[in-house]
Amino acid sequence: MFTADLENPRTSSSTCRTRRCDQVVVSGNIFCGLCAQQLRAGGQDPDTFAATFTPARNKSSHGMVTARCSIARDGLRCVRPRHCKGMCCTHYSTWKYHVRRGTEESWLRDQAQPFTEILPCLVPACPSPSYNSRGLCNYHARQFTQDKRATSADTPIEVDHWASRQSPYLDTHQFSLLPLDDLLRHEFLYALQQTDPWTRSLEPHRIRNLVRDLTGATTLLTDDAGPARLASPHAGAVRALKRLRTAVHSAFEAFSGHPFTDPDVLDLRAIGLRTTHGSQPRRAPGTADLRTIHQPWLRELIRHWATTSFPRTDVFSNTMRAVGIASRALARRPGEGLDPAALHFTDASAVVDAIRTAPRRDGTLYRSSQRRTLAGCFFQLIDYGRRSGHLDTLAGAFTRHPVEHRIRLEEVDEDGIGKAIPEPVIRQLDAHLHTLGLGEVQGRRDVPADDLQLLYQTVYILLRDTGRRPLEIASLPRDCLQTERGQISLIWDNHKRRRHRRRLPITESTAQTIRTWQECRSRLLLPAAGDSYLFPALSAYSSTGHLGASYISETLRAWVDAIPALHAEGVDAAGDPLPFGRSLIYPYAFRHSYAQRHADAGTPVDVLRELMDHHSIAMTQRYYQVSLKRKRAAVTALSTHVVDRLGAPAPSSPSSYELRSVAVPYGGCTEPSNVKAGGQACPIRFQCAGCGFYRPDPSYLPAIEQHINELRADRETARAMDAAEFVTTALTAQITAFEQAASRMTTRLAALPATEREQLEQASTVLRKARAASGHPLLPLTVVDRTQQPPS
Repeated sequence: MFTADLENPRTSSSTCRTRRCDQVVVSGNIFCGLCAQQLRAGGQDPDTFAATFTPARNKSSHGMVTARCSIARDGLRCVRPRHCKGMCCTHYSTWKYHVRRGTEESWLRDQAQPFTEILPCLVPACPSPSYNSRGLCNYHARQFTQDKRATSADTPIEVDHWASRQSPYLDTHQFSLLPLDDLLRHEFLYALQQTDPWTRSLEPHRIRNLVRDLTGATTLLTDDAGPARLASPHAGAVRALKRLRTAVHSAFEAFSGHPFTDPDVLDLRAIGLRTTHGSQPRRAPGTADLRTIHQPWLRELIRHWATTSFPRTDVFSNTMRAVGIASRALARRPGEGLDPAALHFTDASAVVDAIRTAPRRDGTLYRSSQRRTLAGCFFQLIDYGRRSGHLDTLAGAFTRHPVEHRIRLEEVDEDGIGKAIPEPVIRQLDAHLHTLGLGEVQGRRDVPADDLQLLYQTVYILLRDTGRRPLEIASLPRDCLQTERGQISLIWDNHKRRRHRRRLPITESTAQTIRTWQECRSRLLLPAAGDSYLFPALSAYSSTGHLGASYISETLRAWVDAIPALHAEGVDAAGDPLPFGRSLIYPYAFRHSYAQRHADAGTPVDVLRELMDHHSIAMTQRYYQVSLKRKRAAVTALSTHVVDRLGAPAPSSPSSYELRSVAVPYGGCTEPSNVKAGGQACPIRFQCAGCGFYRPDPSYLPAIEQHINELRADRETARAMDAAEFVTTALTAQITAFEQAASRMTTRLAALPATEREQLEQASTVLRKARAASGHPLLPLTVVDRTQQPPS
């Protein structure tokens, strides 16, 4: 009977937002018809209305009449639906007959017999019982009357024939294929089965409209069933019909062996290409035009590869792009690359050279990594053709040389390293935080605006304060806070490296932001698939249970673009603040800002590596490396403020600062043997406070102050242990020496003009960050020479 009941999560229908209403509404609506009417009449706030309104429904489901006929006898009551005067249609007609003869009372008393059998409606699969003598339910009886009035008296309508072509009474989430011809009905059903994995949702109301418009057509293979037949050629209806026709065309081609359409225009859905997004990838829409490839052998190769290997869409798009570049390059060669047997090594070199200089659509060059990917995809396609036997005639000289055809990664501009958003810009964003989540916001329309705004504000604060990747923030577990020994940690999953249940120390203010959202989240009615996530999916059709990272990017972009002004550091020639590029603000950039913030604060690189959850220190250093230009400027500024161990000035030239000294934990060292060994051959084992070669400068003040506190703690520990006096005396002497050097540097800095003092502080920050990135150990370690044999 081909009637589909699609009350499942894949349909585009959902229930009414009113808490006490279970009616199904189609995509685009929040309330059902009755609730929407009462909301407009009452003028209430939608949130208050949804929580308090109780609908009172008088209509029965499926168009049925729930009240039964009142005729009863011997304890039995008529089971047929009530029509008039408390009687069913048949009893009412009989009653009118007796009324005309004046015998209605005797008929009711002695002759009226209740019916015990419910007659079904003549319309196939209709859930309603027969309502009248024609054998139609209430709904179809009205439809039949309307159709009968619309036809001329010369062409009477037979009830049985009319009913056989009608759809049963359908709810919002249902559709029926009964009105279609037999062949078209089977094609429609097959196409629906084939296209079900292609989309995230199936829209029943769209299928009902297609069935209505295609009634009378014979097959989906002809243009008679094309978009021109649609009464309302809405874009969604055209897409749905195109999907169905594509599935039928593909089946016809597979069955008959003859191409139904141009074989050089590939339908990506028909050949099975799938997107790479989501846990349940969908087939990718669109077409690929192979007619742009000049060489027939290359065109045939990529067609065979795409239809037999079923590559991912990203691999297919890169391969198509690479083949297009190679085809144009070969077309400029002698013979235009038409004969694969005539190709030479120089032709392969020409292809690689074309990929090296290939521009994007905007005219700019691809990144070196992308050019390497394109070259790899092209030659992998060639290797596939040779393995599969499709390129048996291809010359062996047309191959890739591992050295000459290598596309090297370009060196990064060291002066342009770093994608971190400057802290002054972040402070400007914080000042406009109250506007985040207003206007164009990605998410469900039935989520209250204030709650949706709080969600995205919480996401922004976590991006800013934790430095996690956008996907890691979006997929945080619902109970992501853990307190141990007074320290609050964020529980998160490193999806990139498949390391789960990681712990990150966070501040109390960040934790309080999460608690506020958790309290709000517990009040929301959201899809059950996201119950385990802190930020659940805002759409019932999401492929994952958590908030999509793309939602975060799009909402953040709309917010940043709506901010009136964002200023960068510095001013222009007229003294006006420089504008900051808004395109530089995106979710992942906050991860760089997190690393930059810690590096500026002097966090050791090994500690920062743990915070960033990197496998190697080298990866961490890429997030906050200091440019050579900034480092040279910082050295120049601080080289004149170097002191000796007593705090007396000991200035040096910038070159001497770097070439004749090495970094030790709390300053610089100029002792020759230690300089030669790179700081690994200190004669007195890093007792810098008593060394004449010790050369600290203001950039080491935080480290010196921290070391003084450590020495004081060590001295108190020694006293508690009743250690020998020379131990505490040595510790006191070191404390005094370090305090003297730090005090004199602090005094000199305080005497400088404010502008110069600020420049020195900035230079100190740069050098501390450079030392952290160098990977040099910042603890006084005893050097062990493993080349020497142990004493016997």
